Amino acid sequence: MIRALCIGQSSYDISIVVDEYPKEGTKERFINKIGCGGGSAANCAYLLAKWGFGTTFAGVIGNDIYGNRIKKEFDTVKIDSRYIETSFEKDTAISFIIIDKSTQASTVFNIADEYVKLKKYDFDFTPDIIMTDGHDSYASKVTLQKYPKAISVLDASRVTPEILELGKYVNYIICSEKFATTVAGSPIDFNKTASLANVYYKLKAKFLKADIIITLGDKGALYCLNNQIKVSPALKVPISDPTGVKDIFTGAFCYIIANGGDIEKAVKYANIASGISMNTIGTRLSIPSVETVEKLYVQNYE
Repeated sequence: MIRALCIGQSSYDISIVVDEYPKEGTKERFINKIGCGGGSAANCAYLLAKWGFGTTFAGVIGNDIYGNRIKKEFDTVKIDSRYIETSFEKDTAISFIIIDKSTQASTVFNIADEYVKLKKYDFDFTPDIIMTDGHDSYASKVTLQKYPKAISVLDASRVTPEILELGKYVNYIICSEKFATTVAGSPIDFNKTASLANVYYKLKAKFLKADIIITLGDKGALYCLNNQIKVSPALKVPISDPTGVKDIFTGAFCYIIANGGDIEKAVKYANIASGISMNTIGTRLSIPSVETVEKLYVQNYE
């Protein structure tokens, strides 16, 4: 069995759906809500465990109802939770998500006292793949250095000195378009294909060791194979909730790479999995089965 280790944030998401975004100064009452665990590394861990990997999550939750719910969710997919630490001083991070039916956009409010870091990260197994979202940069760096033979993946969404430093140690960086253009200092113009290559090569100059994948929203994802810049198109589906789509992309990418697939198959697989997820509200609740993704991959690419 392939062993995966995911290090980083675990939070709890509460989503509500509105016909239109509430106006400033109004008071709204919402009865129906959808709750499930969130956080980039935690969502990736959940997907990999659901898809059959032996998966360990390392992160911090609070000693509260949301922390308990997260643990129960992890138990349903048999995640190894021995390295989850409980803070008795800080609450579990919460995200309130407003999904606007009229625009198909989600607005996310992340609420946390502060990000609490791991105190222990001396793992008693050797992972085949390590995924980090950079929230606990020190624990991630130490772990990456301890297991240099493991495949390593960084989910980069925030431009911070710590995440930029982690990018020097990993095999793959999966970053958002905003991260890519900010770090590169250049915009992407989809009417000018040269701008895509320009951003990619500026990132590559900063992260020489890593293969870089840039998620481009409804345009798909950019990657490089055999010195050729390519864009794999996104799966076209009805959108109910785009929240957490990049987390699912990262999880599916890790699944294929850890199973020996190349970057092209991993990106296509990830596009399918993340595309399907947008038709269901709640990131964890929207993760498709690996059989569903495989069927669509075979139909479209084989």
